[in-house]
Amino acid sequence: MPRNVIVAQSGGPTPVINNSLRGVLDACRDYPDIFGTVYGGWHGIEGVLKEELLDLSAQDRREIALLRTTPAAGSIGTCRYKLKASQQEDFERVVEIMKAHDAGYFFYIGGNDSMDTANKVAQLAAQRGLDLVAIGVPKTIDNDVGDSAFQLIDHTPGYGSVARYWALNVQNLNEENAGSSPADPVLVVQAMGRRIGFIPAAARLADPRRELPLLIVLAEAKLPLDDLADAVNDLLKREGRALVIISEGYDVGTLGERKDAFGHTEFGASTVMAGQAVINALNGRGLPVPGSARANIPGTDQRHNMLYASVVDLEEAYEVGRKAVEIAARGESGFMATILREPGPDYRVRYDKVPLDQVANSERTFPAAWIAPSRLDVTDDFLAYARPLIGAETPDVPLVDGLQRFARLEMRFAERRLPSYVPQTYRK
Repeated sequence: MPRNVIVAQSGGPTPVINNSLRGVLDACRDYPDIFGTVYGGWHGIEGVLKEELLDLSAQDRREIALLRTTPAAGSIGTCRYKLKASQQEDFERVVEIMKAHDAGYFFYIGGNDSMDTANKVAQLAAQRGLDLVAIGVPKTIDNDVGDSAFQLIDHTPGYGSVARYWALNVQNLNEENAGSSPADPVLVVQAMGRRIGFIPAAARLADPRRELPLLIVLAEAKLPLDDLADAVNDLLKREGRALVIISEGYDVGTLGERKDAFGHTEFGASTVMAGQAVINALNGRGLPVPGSARANIPGTDQRHNMLYASVVDLEEAYEVGRKAVEIAARGESGFMATILREPGPDYRVRYDKVPLDQVANSERTFPAAWIAPSRLDVTDDFLAYARPLIGAETPDVPLVDGLQRFARLEMRFAERRLPSYVPQTYRK
């Protein structure tokens, strides 16, 4: 007898997150004897707790297909709600929801903390004898899920697209800097990624032969601000201009720091940003050429811009969603679908599974061996790792009257069967 499915998303969105959702939906239809109605938790685990379950099986197939090129997480929403061990009422509510809607399968799409949530649900089901299979589907632009040896996962869906965003944008930023350098010789650009350097490192993909006056500063490099200023001034003396890509997690102290619900620093929401602090320091010291340093601080467009998405990333996000369903169809609970790179000179991947308890709350840092000795660049080994992920094509994005056509799901929710509920974190 088929059992129903609940799928949800959590954490920051990516350009390809909805393609993983599409992979889950398409694969569930391939097993009609196993999977029944598929519901989407409206805004992640919060929607599950509130019994806000969007009927995804009732959606127009054309809209589901459009999830491929629909970025961010607007289709079923995301959240930053953490299921904490102390919040037993939340866990009891999850059990009640699963039982009330005959849900035998739970898929959670997200990063480190989301895999922790999926793991906790899997453990709870096992403890209660609940007939529920819980599977994690990885996503994060930060590429920080997994281990430093890349044995649990080679890269996360979402990273390839953000890396492509930076590769292409640095080309354009260089044109800006070259043209305006008499007045603005230094352009400091801040990249996302919390304290993990995979995103700013991708800037080097724009200039693998190192022909541009480009400096890349990762948080992990721990380069003092005075040393950075000296390096910028030395570059100005040689080239007359400088393009500096800096991690948002570059250490400028805790002034203005804010935390999200998971306890992570929200760099984009802080009152003092690394990019601004760096140009203040450069201009305060004075430059050896006329003009001043200027800051460019891209925002969430890094993680929701479909026009810059990687076709490779889109395909892999879809396949990892399908793999999660294949794992669940075998009745295997407590795993995350994963992407592993095959050995050899040609880029090939395979899809597998890893135990959720090995990746829950994991945080992979940028390998120290991939940071150049100068601490102002990344090595060719990183380029060899990252270059295949951005692909060689631009995605075919459907347009209507010159505007992007995104998936638009009908707001058809499952009938409520339980009393209303306020998640514990939100109670006063």
